[in-house]
Amino acid sequence: MPAPPRPARGDVGRRAATRRKQLGLSRQEVALRAAAAPGYIEYVEEQPAASPGIGFLLRLANALETTVEELTGGTEDLPTGLAKAAQQPRMVELDESESWALLGDHGVGRVALASGDGPVVLPLNYQVLDGEVMFSTAEHSPLAAADGTEIAFEADHIDDAFSRGWSVLLVGPVRVVTDEDEARRLRASAYSAPWAGEGREHVMVLSPRRVTGRKIVVPGAPGDDG
Repeated sequence: MPAPPRPARGDVGRRAATRRKQLGLSRQEVALRAAAAPGYIEYVEEQPAASPGIGFLLRLANALETTVEELTGGTEDLPTGLAKAAQQPRMVELDESESWALLGDHGVGRVALASGDGPVVLPLNYQVLDGEVMFSTAEHSPLAAADGTEIAFEADHIDDAFSRGWSVLLVGPVRVVTDEDEARRLRASAYSAPWAGEGREHVMVLSPRRVTGRKIVVPGAPGDDG
């Protein structure tokens, strides 16, 4: 019986670097939190051959406010939100500026829209441009067919380590960009091509009329007020 495939080397480093950037930490700050040398943090992040021991991984996971399982890809095929609720969490309403700040300028979210078979929710890459949200989709996708209608767009982040997270919702009309020069410019400005692959050259723009957000605050969690 063939042995199961081994995880790709360097996954820990890539996940650690991504999480560090999400928290807005420098390598020096992570090193201080993890009681390690900054040079070793750099080595783990950049060298595919790095194989840190469990003791360091535990300290690194704590420094990055996550778990060893998350850093090593053990939850890659599982849905987020598997942890139990924290003690005394609070749901906080976010204003529009806070909501836009959490969205950043790009990421992965989902759109909800009506189709002939009923409601549809589609995950996709998004790009924020001057108060609007741009997507690229396939020409004959349900999203492309929603040209001129109102849709909902949602993005969120779940922190399983502390049972907290946030969600931002945008509602408004979506339109197809018919000018090919403008579509080409928008595609070129996107941080990433669609993760789903080629054939998604149909550029659409959501102009939100309503922007709302909510955040779960956990007393005692790093970055949250008690």
